[in-house]
Amino acid sequence: MTEPTGRRERKKAQTRQSLADAAFELFLERGYDQVGVKDVADAADVSVTTLFKHFSGKEALVFDQDDDLEAALVAAVRDRTAGQSVPQALREHILVKQTQFAVHAADPRFADFTRMVQETPALRNYAHHMWTRHEAALTRAIAEAVGAPEDDVSCAALARFALEARSLILRHPEPRRAADEAFELLEHGWAASHPGD
Repeated sequence: MTEPTGRRERKKAQTRQSLADAAFELFLERGYDQVGVKDVADAADVSVTTLFKHFSGKEALVFDQDDDLEAALVAAVRDRTAGQSVPQALREHILVKQTQFAVHAADPRFADFTRMVQETPALRNYAHHMWTRHEAALTRAIAEAVGAPEDDVSCAALARFALEARSLILRHPEPRRAADEAFELLEHGWAASHPGD
């Protein structure tokens, strides 16, 4: 997340973080379905109105860095080094994020958090929606990067497959090898439909 510069922006960022932290603690302590937005607002010592100024709803409190994740995915494509293909840039980005993910996985509460998300239909659905939203933004970034129309099917397919590859990589006992194999396949398929990129 970019560091806010002004006092007002810093205060907003602190309030947002306080809300996310309070939600995380309450959800793990009581369970997602047993916690309401008022409980989270009270724990963070803000009004419910203030909570909704920072988060669109209860599910958004669980995935509080969604916008940052999307911006980073798009930047991986737009800011890739000269000569680096789109699949190579996405592979590198996903491996870096996988390493950061593994650090969080070392937190003893991470397994509880993951289980909560998997066992709560509203959170599973929200997570799916979140990835779908990332897919659209990533598709647009890829299309822009290669000069293709926004609705180019090969750009949409690459975005979808790259995002799906992340879950394969995270589940694999050798994440780097899994990333190499998955993105090698994407690279060769990509080269066939977009030679020279």
